[in-house]
Amino acid sequence: MWYVAVAAGSFRRYATYRAATAAGLVTNTVFGFLLASAYTALWQQRPHLGGYGPAQALTFVWAGQALLAAAQVGVGGVAELQERIRSGDIAVDLHRPADLQLWWLAADLGRAALQLIGRGAVPLAVGALAFPLALPDSPLTWGWFVLSAMLGAVVGFALRYLVALSGFWLLDSSGPAMVSALAGLFFSGMLLPLRVFPGGLADLAQLLPWAALLQVPADVLTGARSGGALLRGLAFQAAWAAALLALGRLVQAAATRKAVVHGG
Repeated sequence: MWYVAVAAGSFRRYATYRAATAAGLVTNTVFGFLLASAYTALWQQRPHLGGYGPAQALTFVWAGQALLAAAQVGVGGVAELQERIRSGDIAVDLHRPADLQLWWLAADLGRAALQLIGRGAVPLAVGALAFPLALPDSPLTWGWFVLSAMLGAVVGFALRYLVALSGFWLLDSSGPAMVSALAGLFFSGMLLPLRVFPGGLADLAQLLPWAALLQVPADVLTGARSGGALLRGLAFQAAWAAALLALGRLVQAAATRKAVVHGG
């Protein structure tokens, strides 16, 4: 219940930033229209590119805009945690009667839930009104999509948590954060579906953890994953989440042994 309270508090905290949420919503919608126009032109030339039909491709665009903030695609680290490590305030966190990783995971899931509602639902609805999207009719498929989106958010947090922990050694983890952000944009499916990538690059990209952030949830929503493929996609996300969180705990253990707060 302790971590549920942390998640709920994080949800309420981000809900207070109404102007920022509204600005992000408008930004996601505008970029959705830009990407949808580019995808329309591309799929007119290649109607079955990557195995997607034109309506599925457009759905992929708007699913990406719905998931962008929740999964923090293109964000390299946990900014607040990075700053606390840099300033030495992390010493206070380490003395709390709570697990450091679980605390930040709970807080991030609260944030992700708010962003999925606040900056996800509206752009997707606008896209559905403006374009012929291939949205599912079954409530069960929508449920699988939400589950996949939250698993993607866990994977995204686990990656960003590892980047933030690098600050224990580097003091400033902005460099690794930039590299991770670029990898997230390229390998998540944000720019193009990973199935569109050429040859072996497509196969490799779909095995990397960033594919769990956007590619898998978007495929669930478009119907590109169903039945066994759906279950394999969810298992893929869960496996990466478990592996990265476990790695994070190992790095955290090593980092806290090394921790030296400036001045004492």
